[in-house]
Amino acid sequence: MRKPILLFCVAILGMATFTSCNNKVESPEASIDPAEATMYTILNRKSVRSYNGEAIPADVMEHLLRAAVAAPSGMDVRPWHIVVMTDKSKYEEAFAGNFNMEKFMQSGAVVVFCADTTVTRPPRENPDAPAVTAPNPIWRDDMGACTENFLLAAEAYGLGAVWTACYPFADRMAPIAAYLNLPGNIVPYAIVPVGYPTGDNQPKDKWDTTRIHYERW
Repeated sequence: MRKPILLFCVAILGMATFTSCNNKVESPEASIDPAEATMYTILNRKSVRSYNGEAIPADVMEHLLRAAVAAPSGMDVRPWHIVVMTDKSKYEEAFAGNFNMEKFMQSGAVVVFCADTTVTRPPRENPDAPAVTAPNPIWRDDMGACTENFLLAAEAYGLGAVWTACYPFADRMAPIAAYLNLPGNIVPYAIVPVGYPTGDNQPKDKWDTTRIHYERW
């Protein structure tokens, strides 16, 4: 049975709701505790690997994508390019040989997070100089934040999703890069099937005080 859309989604979307025509945000109702809503979503996020195949409404998908691209990025470069795929007749070609195919076919959509591995801007030491293109050494960090934002938003909306590895595995990268006709500076980073979950999916309690250190190791 589909879970209802949770009010906790506003926490993941910056405790805000979007207007229909632009990026303007409105404050949520005062009765919503932003800390509790945010912690609820984070601690209840889990990797969901089976779905009922139901399509995800376009407005819900847009909110998930808005959450994804609200992630931080070094120097505000925003290296992400995101491809939403729903045509299952193309999955065998796009994800050829990927052992996650069953998940992809069950999902409501497969979202491919791609990254521009370069950055074009004036040199930091001379901001008035012409822009130059150079490798972006921190694109992986930015993409991790972007992908995690998407996963948290999916949880908030009662959806299930799982981060399946793509980069740096050549056998998973090559088919989707070829299918999407990605330019040489763009690499597929993560492949995330998302949909309405089936089964009893429970979050894991990962709190481990032996991994927490204060002041020094």
